[in-house]
Parts: sequence; C-alpha cells; structure tokens
Amino acid sequence: MPRPTRQLVYERLDQAVEDLEKMGGLPTLAESKGIWEDIWYEEAHHSTAMEGNTLIEREVQLLLFEGRAVGAKEFTDYLEVKGYADAALWVYGEAVKGQQQQDYSGRYGVTVTELREIHKRVVDVVWRTFPPAHLDRRDAPGEFRHTDIEPLRPGLKPPSWTQVRPLVDDWVKRASGIADSLVPQYGEHVIEDFAAVHAEFERIHPFNDGNGRSGRLLLNLLLVRYGYPPAVIHKKHREQYLDGLRRADDGDYGMLGEVLARSVKHAIYRFLIPRLAGPHRFVPLTSLTDTGFSHNALLLAAKRGRLEATLANGQWYSSRKCVEDYKATRYKRPS
Repeated sequence: MPRPTRQLVYERLDQAVEDLEKMGGLPTLAESKGIWEDIWYEEAHHSTAMEGNTLIEREVQLLLFEGRAVGAKEFTDYLEVKGYADAALWVYGEAVKGQQQQDYSGRYGVTVTELREIHKRVVDVVWRTFPPAHLDRRDAPGEFRHTDIEPLRPGLKPPSWTQVRPLVDDWVKRASGIADSLVPQYGEHVIEDFAAVHAEFERIHPFNDGNGRSGRLLLNLLLVRYGYPPAVIHKKHREQYLDGLRRADDGDYGMLGEVLARSVKHAIYRFLIPRLAGPHRFVPLTSLTDTGFSHNALLLAAKRGRLEATLANGQWYSSRKCVEDYKATRYKRPS
C-alpha cells in the first residue's frame, strides 16, 4: 500500500479533530478520568521507552495503577516512569483546567514557571537518589543548566548556558503565540507550528538532563490548551521522530509534523471518541477497532451490508451497538 501523502495525513488529522468536536471536544479530567488515565499510562510508557527505559507495558501498568514494581529491572527505570507519569498527570490537569477556566481563546500558551515545574516533576524523584554524574551542584530539578553541554549530534551544539534564560523567554513567547495567526507560521498546517516550537526547545536544551521527556510534556501542554489531545509518540516511531527533529534543525518541519499528526489522530480515535460516544452514537470505524475487529474487517462488513453503517464525506461510520449486533449474527446464514 502506498504511503499517504503529507496533505492526506493532515486532512485525516483535521477530520479526526472535527469528529472529536462533534463529541463535545476534549473532556475535563473530572468528566472522563478513565480516558485521561489511559492516555497517561500509554504516554508514560512510550516517552520513557524512547529514552532507553526498559520497563515493558505490563510492568508500567502495574507500577502506575497498582503501585507494584515487578520485574528485575534497574531501580532507576521504575523511578523514571513514576516521575514522568506524575508530571504527565499534572500537565493534563493544568492544561485542561487552563482551557476550561480562562475563557480560552488560543492565547494562553505556557509560562516559564510551568516549564520549570514540569522538569522538576520529571527528574526530581530520580535525581534525589541517583543524580547524574555530570550534574553541576547548582542544577537542581527545575533549574536551568549552569554549564555548557556536548553537541547533541554532529553540527548541532546547544547554546551557551549564559544564553539559556533569554532564549527560553523568547521560546515561551513563540510557543504561546501559535494561534495568533489564522494561517500556519512555519509550514502548511498548524501541526507544523507545534513541531517547530518543540524542535526549538530541544535545540536550546535548557536543562542539564531530562530535556526530551520535559519537551514532550511541554508539547502536550500546548496541544491540549489549543484543543488537541496529547501526542503520544510510540517507541516504534522513535527513528521517525528523531529524524523529524534533525530535519527541523534545517527548517523542514514536515516529517515531525506528520509524526505529531498521526499521534494526535491516534489519541482521538483510540482513546477519546470510543469512550465519549456511548454504545449507540455513530462514530468513525477507526474508533471501533477495540471491539475485536480490525478496521479493514469492519470496513469490509460495512461495504457488504453486513454491518449497519453509513458513508459520509468519504468515511464510514457505525456504532458499538451495531458492531455487537454484527458480531452476534456474522456466522448466521440469512434465512
């Protein structure tokens, strides 16, 4: 199957956002605690795994939902996941609260205080027991670095530590102004604006350690405040993500934009719409794949008339109740 074009990837993201808006948009934590917990768990696993954490999904699940550290893994791996998960839960709460309570107009953005708080929550539990060997004594969790650091990759050396604070201040202004323009500022879709500010944060590398995890949480804080769900970048997409960051260093935000677009669309169809819709409301078939059928199986059943469904704007829709009815009758021959 040919790879979809970038334009098609962005069109599918826009369609997913439109489908979510029909459900009432992003829910609050109080309204849908279970939805946010599912996203929280998946993000904690994949974001730390991209940094080399060895915990498998089952171990992360037991740690976060039952408080049990199972498996013979390094103690730091458990602490990293716990720190990231606690930070992510704080981010989601602050992001949704900001969107709901501040007459949100797309201009709230992020603050330097929040940026530092995220880093503190991400690394504090680890650094208290296992501080990085290269850590300057002034570099406490949440504090900007006081030393220069090695190049991130050939040709890319982070700025001197003396430049970090003014660069962060400028970054906050740009990140908080994404919605000020009616058209994308950095590429062909607004998701590339998020890609651009995320890549810029990683180039600044304002902290001595923990920049990748903190940067992804900052990205999700911004996404939620602008009405999108978090982008959970799966570990299997790590190389695409890193390649996207490298290309963004040269002003090409398209690949990273695609990675974010797919991640946001996944969150909408995997977590949000299925839980918000209830059993009877028609939703895209993509949102019904947790019923035991693949998207292709549901699509084939819909086209054959075996599954009650409707086609609108090139996309098939059905309901959980219709899928359950199809499941109960699919092996029965018509009388």
